[in-house]
Amino acid sequence: MTDYPAAPLRLGLPMWSYEEWKGHFLARTTPMQHALEEYASVFGAVEGNTTFYSGTPAQRTLENWAAQTPETFRFCFKLPQLLTHERRLNDIDGCLAFLEALRVLGPRIGPVMVQLPRDFGASELLKLERLLARWPDDIGCAIEVRALEFFHKGDAERQLNRLLITFNADRVMLDVRPLFSSTDVSNRGLTKAQQEKPRRPLHVLSTGDHPIVRFIGHFDEKANTHFFEPWISQLNLWINQGKKPYFFVHTPDNILAPAWARTFWNRLSETVVLPELPEFPADKQTSLF
Repeated sequence: MTDYPAAPLRLGLPMWSYEEWKGHFLARTTPMQHALEEYASVFGAVEGNTTFYSGTPAQRTLENWAAQTPETFRFCFKLPQLLTHERRLNDIDGCLAFLEALRVLGPRIGPVMVQLPRDFGASELLKLERLLARWPDDIGCAIEVRALEFFHKGDAERQLNRLLITFNADRVMLDVRPLFSSTDVSNRGLTKAQQEKPRRPLHVLSTGDHPIVRFIGHFDEKANTHFFEPWISQLNLWINQGKKPYFFVHTPDNILAPAWARTFWNRLSETVVLPELPEFPADKQTSLF
């Protein structure tokens, strides 16, 4: 197993297993149950969307994930939507039980993301405060808000940011600018992605030690390049401040997400010292023949 090289930035994708990646990112002959090991040989982190929909993984499953990844790898799981959307953070014990279950992963636990509903506004911030007050000190926390009032730079947003700074919790930055930079009703993949992602302004700020950026790309190369460029100086700034950011790359159908992540890494490497990103498993396999 190859350790992900030490780096001030962790790069990742929204998933580690995707059939469409075979032959492009993953080796064509790789069984999908071994996709995580190949993914972790290249990228240093992954968004854990699976827990948002499926809840707490079984201990045996977590043990298997740990066995397939180096200790330097980080899973950034999300609290289950049962706790964030259905119970609206009222079940703090349930949230803490989820975090305790993840301890099987050991040092591989990255910041756990709390994605809040689109109607979870300032009137419910006391619930978030109660959760953060009991959040374990040794597990990172990142909050993703969707309510519009948190993007108006008014009292609601100031209240939110003060709360996150107080508890050293990061605010997830969802950059959907490239995704919404153009429309094409004939492109079903683009239309579907635009319908699923919330169109919110991008507010760039770090309230904790691990800024998390979710970059939602486009099919168009110019759009992705244009909107990534400003992140170069921002990521450099955070790294120089001693912060350790996470940068997750999406595309509408995520087929080209690994390739775009590599492009961004290489571009960033021109301005900050980063280790070379390991070769894709698919490229290694091709070179054998």
